[in-house]
Order: sequence, then structure tokens, then C-alpha cells
Amino acid sequence: MKRVFCSKCDAQILFDETKYTEGQIVPLVCPQCAKQFKVKIGHRVVKNKQGEEKEQKELDFSHGYITVIENRFCYKQEFPLALGNNVIGRRNKDTDGVDIAIVTSDPSMGRKHCVINVSLDKSGNYKYQLWDFQSMTGTFLGNQEINSRERVLIDDESVITIGATTFIFHAAKRDTE
Repeated sequence: MKRVFCSKCDAQILFDETKYTEGQIVPLVCPQCAKQFKVKIGHRVVKNKQGEEKEQKELDFSHGYITVIENRFCYKQEFPLALGNNVIGRRNKDTDGVDIAIVTSDPSMGRKHCVINVSLDKSGNYKYQLWDFQSMTGTFLGNQEINSRERVLIDDESVITIGATTFIFHAAKRDTE
């Protein structure tokens, strides 16, 4: 199931994208405010700071990703990581500066809660660092809290908790040739 958000009221709309082919345009109607809009399968529209809309290809998971575990605050979600800093926090319609906006009602997760930095070492392998973004409730790797000025290396399938929400980090899969 694919989740999109109404641009008028920010309501979540679910639909089965597997019934459509890539590039197909699907008309949708928001059940809350009745706004009509279209979604292009395999693409997404993002707005820049000037409010201009730009079409973008679907997300690239090749640098690694996180899987938010479904709990009473949110459903299972997956987010790709990009090279550089990936600021992670609670989704809010007005929040700027967050690269990974988790849709949740968890009040203990900050809008900018933690950062995962993705970089390449000298031999071309991915290196992942995690740190807290001065959050009120802290960031935990496993069951250990990360100190406010500490940066820790994380490995594939590391379990990270921010507020009352937990996600699993997945490193990029290496090509074996």
C-alpha cells in the first residue's frame, strides 16, 4: 500500500500502487476535504523552499535505509538514506530541515530528533554514524543512550529508539562480484 498526503488538509490517503504501471497517473480524492489531485506512479512531487513543485523519481535505497517498527504510535514505514547528514524526526506539515519525517503521533519524538550520517571511507565502503540532535528524550542505540555530544558508528540491523518509536537501520547491500 502506498501512502500519500493531501496537500490541502494533510490527511493520509492509502491506495494499492501494485494495480497500476509505472508512469500511470492515478486520480485521487481526499476523504476529509474532498480535494482532487493526481499521483504519478513511480514518481513523486516535492516542493522547494520557493514553493515550486518538481517531479522526482521514486526514492533510492542504495545507500541504506531505516524501517520504522509499527507500534501504537505509527505504522511500518521505510525511508532511504542519502549520502551526508540525514536528519530524522516527527513529521509535521510545517517542519523544515528534516530529511526523514516519520508519520507518528508519538509526542516524545522531536521534530528534529537524531542524525544518521552516511559517508564513504577511503576504500569506498559505506560508514554510518548516529548522533542525537539535542532532543528532549534522547536517542538510544540498542538499550544504551547516546550522550549529547557523542557520535557512534552503527552496523547493519542496529536497533535505534527515538522517543517511544523504534526503527531498524539497514546498511547498503554490497555487490559481490
